[in-house]
Amino acid sequence: MIEHLLLGFSAFGDPMVWISLVFGALAGYLIGAIPGLGPSLGVALLIPFTYGLDPVVSIVGLVALYAAAEYGGAITAILINSPGTSAAVATAWDGYPLTQQGRAGEALMVSIVASGIGIFVSALFLLFTAVPLSELALSFGPGEYFALAFVGLSLVVGLAEGLVVKGAVAMGIGLALATVGLDTQTGVPRFAVSTELFEGLPLVPVLLGLYALSEVLFMVEEGAAAKVKSPPVGGFMSWNWKGFWPLNGVIMRSSVLGYVIGIIPGAGASIASFIAYAMAKRTSKNPELFGKGSVEGVAASEAANNAAVSGAMAPLLALGIPGSPTTAVMIGALMIQGIQPGPLLFSRNPEIPYTIFASLWIGVPIMVFIGLAGARGWAQVANIPRPAIAAIVSAICLVGAYSSEGTIFPVYVMTAFGILGYLLRKVQIPLAPVILALVLGEMMETNFRRALITSQGSLDIFYTSPVTVVLSLTAILAFVLPAIGFVRRRRRPEAAAGEVASR
Repeated sequence: MIEHLLLGFSAFGDPMVWISLVFGALAGYLIGAIPGLGPSLGVALLIPFTYGLDPVVSIVGLVALYAAAEYGGAITAILINSPGTSAAVATAWDGYPLTQQGRAGEALMVSIVASGIGIFVSALFLLFTAVPLSELALSFGPGEYFALAFVGLSLVVGLAEGLVVKGAVAMGIGLALATVGLDTQTGVPRFAVSTELFEGLPLVPVLLGLYALSEVLFMVEEGAAAKVKSPPVGGFMSWNWKGFWPLNGVIMRSSVLGYVIGIIPGAGASIASFIAYAMAKRTSKNPELFGKGSVEGVAASEAANNAAVSGAMAPLLALGIPGSPTTAVMIGALMIQGIQPGPLLFSRNPEIPYTIFASLWIGVPIMVFIGLAGARGWAQVANIPRPAIAAIVSAICLVGAYSSEGTIFPVYVMTAFGILGYLLRKVQIPLAPVILALVLGEMMETNFRRALITSQGSLDIFYTSPVTVVLSLTAILAFVLPAIGFVRRRRRPEAAAGEVASR
């Protein structure tokens, strides 16, 4: 492990890795500070800029953007009560009251430093959990890999954010899209209306369309919104630095909690920040201040949602299944670079996971410095007119799609998926399960066929291995339990209405 860790740190001997880290952090702050955008869209937009780059350089930039964007959502949450990301909602509960009290600078300082500590601590946990998990997964055969993909698909329940039925619909769409292209065993075209689809749907145009172009269509629909002016933010010297030290305990607790919740596939940064906020309020000596301007509330929320970034990376790197919507997009980014995330990643491409570990530690002081030094500037980002943002995002989508293959066909695909993403979001069908199923569909089909070939057509291979049984039961419970809860919630109002009618 030490040898590989040194390999990860040695990657920073390349100036391009440093440039990628700083660019990713700057882009992440910019994306996160714009309400309505977020880390998933930011990663999708950055992917076209990684063409032709070394995989290590690319992944460092993407991870830096993911971490910085997760924090960037706190800037507008604190200054104008408009969280840039869903994970920053809990931050707004106390951050904005602090701004109203004239303590915006202090709230930004606490949120930035707490975020940095959250990333640093959680990266340590990532190192000591992802590696053993991947070593365990190395013993898996095709039956276990099929069951693992089945578990991954069960994550639609978490990624669907409570919309169980619509999450299942999104999963079906993704699985259907995964069948497009040549059959890998028979060579027969499946739903490939053009020879350009023989290798399946191009992932970059699909990601750009679903996440970025659909957001542009929503911006066009909403029109130019009224400008929201950010309040002035004082300089370093005007901030209450002494008030930070009593927060060490709540930041450390929230960091550990955020990582543990983040590692649970489908949980994500939002749930981590809400639970950490609730725990901080319960253990605080001044719980009456929560919701009225508590720096403890800001520190707990930000430490937890940034620690969840590392947590979400653990199942991605070790098992090849995403822990959050953003890591679902990052799977696509890795595959575009010819890298398959999963257990073999640590033996075939050890420079990738260990450079990620190193970049999280090295990137913390850089991201904290950029956040603190640019606090006044980031506060102005929210003032950028929405039509201008829509025009910039559209341009990046068009250039990114065209440059992915150097032809106009990916632009057509991107446009089609932009319209599809817009329509799905209009009927509240989540996009993350579509990407998840699209990415895992091939893995699931391929290993199902290999398992049947290995067992000479017998289905015994799917229930004779203890690992396969445990994984399959986990996936089934992940589907069934939320479905039971959904049915119960539907029946309660009907039962209540029946009682009222009988009175």
